[in-house]
Formats: sequence, structure tokens, C-alpha cells
Amino acid sequence: MFLRRRLLSTAAAAASARGPPPIRVSLTESAGRGVFATRPVSSGELLHSAQPLVSHPSHSLLHEVCYNCLRRKPGEGRASSGGYYFCSDTCSDHAKGFHDIDKDVDWSLFDYHCSSRGLKYPYMAKRLACMVISGSANADCLNILQPARLHQGTLIEMKEEFELLESTLRKAGFQEEATAYWYINVLARIRINAFRIELVASSYEDLLSSAAASVSCDSSVGNAVYMLPSFYNHDCDPNAHIVWLDSADAKLKALRDIEEGEELRICYIDTSLDADARQKILADGFGFKCHCLRCLSGD
Repeated sequence: MFLRRRLLSTAAAAASARGPPPIRVSLTESAGRGVFATRPVSSGELLHSAQPLVSHPSHSLLHEVCYNCLRRKPGEGRASSGGYYFCSDTCSDHAKGFHDIDKDVDWSLFDYHCSSRGLKYPYMAKRLACMVISGSANADCLNILQPARLHQGTLIEMKEEFELLESTLRKAGFQEEATAYWYINVLARIRINAFRIELVASSYEDLLSSAAASVSCDSSVGNAVYMLPSFYNHDCDPNAHIVWLDSADAKLKALRDIEEGEELRICYIDTSLDADARQKILADGFGFKCHCLRCLSGD
């Protein structure tokens, strides 16, 4: 009997591991949509993984990380005809749609505009435009995500960026129906939902590379936008976190034991900052005032 119960328990655990993620998306009382546990979750448990809807390498690392998955370049890799690096045939094939458009366009003016102003999100909008033109993505694929609140100055800047993007694509012979409204709509969602991708070192060589990147203030390999991870709300004392091991594929893990029905929250910023600094960054970057227990206590 004991052995039978043990086998049944093992089988149930295996079935659970193969089953859907232990989460559901639902409305919260004060923060719109949120992600909730559908069963008790143990500390350290993998909640789910997620692949990006759109991503782009950091501009300074264009030839040092995979142009598709953002994996760091080892000693050797596969370069495309456009000079970008792909870590595998799989990534090269997956990127074929947007890359076939991308490599035939002269992006020099667009790149200069963005790099001279330290802009990163327009590159992601550019990639999404190439994905839409190639048919590998729908123009409205980000519409379900929450948009940022935009100031008038930001809107004017976005229109200038769109006009540059549009003229660049037209010179390359692509007559698309992209509009300034579409571009601003996309940028508004990318700005508030993009994650800064910092890979976990998986080897001694990666550790040295990460350390060198941190010294040069370039520890981020790029940025990415996801569907499900974008539904996680913020808490300065989170019960879950998002990690990237060796590529832009995201892993959501529990930081502590979580009860069934409890909302899963991540921290959008550096948790080591003091309360005033956190409030300022959250207000300026995400447009809300944090009322988590940690902030209310002044910690």
C-alpha cells in the first residue's frame, strides 16, 4: 500500500510538471490585470518561461550578441550577410523574416539619430516594423499591453523618429501602411513593458565578460517585450522574479513560498534603492506611485 501511494504521488508530481503553469491572469482591485497562483508554489519553483514578442540587442553589442536571441557570442559564431551574428541556424532561420527586410535597408541616419540621443526603444519599433512588413508579426501584436503615459515632448520626438523610419523604408522600396499613430502606439507600449536583459553567467568566461561589461556600463545585452511577464504587477518586496540564463528567453521563478490565490509580483527596479529613489523612478518611468507594504513602512 505504501509503495502504491508513493507511485501515485510520483505520477501526480510528474503530471503536474507536464501540466500548464500554476498561474492565471485576472483583474486586481487596484492595479488592473495581475498574475495569480492557482496552487501553492514552493520557493525557487519555475513558474513559467516566456519568449519575447520583440527584442533587440544593445546598439553597442550588435556584433557581440545573437541578433535574434541575444545570446553572447563565444569565440566563433555564424555571421549573416548583413554582418550580424547568429548563434545557431535555428536563430538565423527564425530571424529570416525581419532580417531579410533589415539587411536591405540603409539604417545609417536612423541609427545615428538613436545612438546620438541614447535611444533604445526605437530600435525595437524598427524591428517590429520589419517583422510586420515580412509577415512574421501582426501590426497589432502589442495592443493588449498597457501603454505608457506620454508627455507632449515625447510625442513630438516620436513623430520625428517615425518620419525618419518611414523615409528610410521608402528609400529601400518598402511602401507600407505604417502610420505615425501606429509607431507612437507601439513605442508607448514598448517604453513601459520592455525588460532590460542581463544574462546570468553560465561559465567562467561568461562571468569575466559580464564583469567587463558592468565596468563599461554595458551589462545589458538588449531589451525585450513579452506577453505574460508584462502582466506581472510591481512590488518593492516581490515574491517572484524574472531571470535570463543565456538568452532572451525569460524564466519566472518564485522567491518564496506562495499560497494558492496569492498575486505574483516582481520588482521593476533595483530593490536596494531607498524609498524616495524607488518612488521617483517608478513615477517617472512607469507612471504610478507604489503603495506596497515596504514603501508604506518607509523602508
